[in-house]
Amino acid sequence: MTNRLPLEGKTALVTGGSRSIGAAIAKRLAADGANVVLTFSASPGKAFEVVQAIEAAGGRALAIAADAGDPAAVRAAVTRTVEAFGSLDILVNNAGIALGGPIQDISFEDYQRMIAVNVTGVFVATQEAARIMKTGGRIIHIGSSMTHYAAFPTASLYTLTKGAIAGFNRSLARDLGPLGITVNTVHPGPTDTDMNPDGGPVSEIVGPGIAIGRYGKPEDIASVVAFLASPEAAFVTAADIIADGGFTA
Repeated sequence: MTNRLPLEGKTALVTGGSRSIGAAIAKRLAADGANVVLTFSASPGKAFEVVQAIEAAGGRALAIAADAGDPAAVRAAVTRTVEAFGSLDILVNNAGIALGGPIQDISFEDYQRMIAVNVTGVFVATQEAARIMKTGGRIIHIGSSMTHYAAFPTASLYTLTKGAIAGFNRSLARDLGPLGITVNTVHPGPTDTDMNPDGGPVSEIVGPGIAIGRYGKPEDIASVVAFLASPEAAFVTAADIIADGGFTA
């Protein structure tokens, strides 16, 4: 008898799934059996590389151009997901940007853009998904360990947006719990991404504070997301899971 994969028959939408943590999440959910739709904005080539990798491994995937800061594009991506695969069972709100600087110097335009992508995009995707998901649905946000420990200056705007998601997570779990839909947030710590590469300027500041002695890998975060998406996490909701190698210990 063939063992079923934990997410076989499920469909996942991963926003910002073309690079770094998003790409690792898309590949992992596909490896666990899910059909995967990933959105991208500025990296079409990388998005299609992720799709090709998933298909080469025997999975099914689709990449959709959708700026997370454009509500109409986000809604269209949810609709397209259902059209392509017949359902939406797992939403991973991963898309995000980081525009920083001293609070006195942050332009209002940068503030608006950060809110649009990191907060409004999450709200719109979640709202659309909640209208479609059935019992057993999973909504997983990608936050930041900086909501628990601000390790360096110039990140106040970024932390503002991620803090909003943490609060949204807790209240949303109350709304969707009676429908059998779980809502959780994964807060990555220092992780090797395009925005914060291992060996980059930020790593020189935060690296010594990581308890296990290394930067995180995108796959480390994807493993936590995979657990929350799985049947094993059916009783986990409203959780803030910090995956940071002990950085905030």
